[in-house]
Amino acid sequence: MAGKISFENYQFGYSLSGRSDRLPILFLHGFMGDRHDFAPVTSLLIDHYQCLSIDLPGHGETWVMEEAGYGMVLTAQAIMGVLDQLHISQCFLVGYSMGGRLALYLTLHFPERFIRAALESASPGLQTEEERKQRVQRDWQLAAELETTDFADFLTNWYGQPLFASMERALRDTRKGSPSDIAKSALKFVQMLERRQQNQPTELAKSLRNLGTGSQPSLWAELAKNQVPLLLLVGELDQKFVQINREMQALYPSAQLQLMAGCGHNIHFENVRNFTESLKEFFKV
Repeated sequence: MAGKISFENYQFGYSLSGRSDRLPILFLHGFMGDRHDFAPVTSLLIDHYQCLSIDLPGHGETWVMEEAGYGMVLTAQAIMGVLDQLHISQCFLVGYSMGGRLALYLTLHFPERFIRAALESASPGLQTEEERKQRVQRDWQLAAELETTDFADFLTNWYGQPLFASMERALRDTRKGSPSDIAKSALKFVQMLERRQQNQPTELAKSLRNLGTGSQPSLWAELAKNQVPLLLLVGELDQKFVQINREMQALYPSAQLQLMAGCGHNIHFENVRNFTESLKEFFKV
């Protein structure tokens, strides 16, 4: 089931699938994504869970009336409103990158609503004021590029970052396989880029200015107080986030840290089956 649901100044696009008699999983996508990004994952889970995916502010079919509503605090409150309207009192939680930072905020501020949370390539934000200041400048610069340059060129440059090099490597490696495997992998990457282009650059710019790493509240000091069991999923090739997540585990030792072999930043794209199996194992209660 797909539709839209309104809460105060928000209208969220969402998809709900799977078994209504089972515990739900809420999926939060990353920057420039949408609720369809986790479809390959949810297709492997719907026999055992109910899966809820939403478009975050500035993405997909979600709209916000005021720009302040793109920020983390108000977005988190709005997501609670969506869960209430769908009569979901508790659920599991999965967040990737930007969605992972938001997922961590949700677990820290609404722990009674989440049974367990899996954070993929996520962080608690930046630790110092100077780091945040520099990142805000960078985020605003990128937001200006979104508003003034060709969106296709922006996408090319974005996925040309070293952070996403393993996605291209994964695509290249499949070319050693059968013609059908090559075609499937190429189509998967093209479809992902086509979905990205369905977003509105001006809306993405608002998201980047308000929900970017520089603008979000730093959650490092709160991590030790966390009450929700955490699974930290990081690609072994994503060395920056491997270090960040090791520091997170040092502050919250009961968190499970899992490095995914052969993967970079976007694990659920690069190895959907292993990613899904990790979720299944962690969500066994």
